[in-house]
Amino acid sequence: MTTEAATDSLPRAMAEAAAEIDEALAVLLPPEEGAEAPLYAAMRYATIGGGKRLRGFLVLEGARQFSVSRQAALRVAAAIEMVHAYSLVHDDLPAMDDDDLRRGKPTVHKAFDEATAILAGDALQSHAFTVLAEEDTHADPAVRAELVRCLSRAAGPRGMCGGQMLDMLAERAGSQLDEVAIGRLQTLKTGKLIEFSAEAGAILGKAPLAQRHALLAYGRDLGAAFQIADDLLDATVSAEEAGKATGKDAAAGKATLVGLLGLERARLQAERLVAQAKGHLDGFGRRGDLLRMLADFTIERRS
Repeated sequence: MTTEAATDSLPRAMAEAAAEIDEALAVLLPPEEGAEAPLYAAMRYATIGGGKRLRGFLVLEGARQFSVSRQAALRVAAAIEMVHAYSLVHDDLPAMDDDDLRRGKPTVHKAFDEATAILAGDALQSHAFTVLAEEDTHADPAVRAELVRCLSRAAGPRGMCGGQMLDMLAERAGSQLDEVAIGRLQTLKTGKLIEFSAEAGAILGKAPLAQRHALLAYGRDLGAAFQIADDLLDATVSAEEAGKATGKDAAAGKATLVGLLGLERARLQAERLVAQAKGHLDGFGRRGDLLRMLADFTIERRS
């Protein structure tokens, strides 16, 4: 593969995956004409269109390593994007981060109302597990149960929600967390869902434990680098570039590695994590090239 082709292949693959995931979401979240129509409209507004679909792309690429059917992988990718969307809808609420802009458009509570946004987030989370539990996702009930178990753990009190709580407590207390505490907070809040996204394809493919662990370790380092990159973007780019409000972390006194280490040291830490992430893919040969490129993209992106 030439350098030019390699540079072009990841954006093209991510764009194609995003379109496929949007199609899957449109099927799994059909428009309703009954009394529940406003709820479905808010759910679709929160999920379909926009976003990098990084988590869904991780599922699809992980599944490709083990020749998993595209339909099965897309259902899991869509389920993870529903959980991610729910977390964003709730994060944007006035009681949380109180944001007006997400992915370049008004947040759900601004486009609809606060109560509808809460219900849309709740419904997206529960519907994601319905999708994972259905036979169309995998013929083996043990695989479906493992997907449900791992995603619920990644999203729950020992994962994303727990990390959000730690973030809120630190902000309320106005305390300066050390590097270890910030790392744990960000691993839970952002990293766990990315870890599961990387691991999900191996679960679907009933992969050997060593390969499943390699993808999990890749996702762990990728998630940590992704969060540092997000914090760097918040500190350095405009709201127009990011598609959401920026500069809020520093204003709110949020605990971030950028705030603790400074811009340059934080960038070096992200680069180190990316190198580690790519190292976990050594056993996948050329089939892992897009995952390696994704690791580089994580810290090179501008939104």
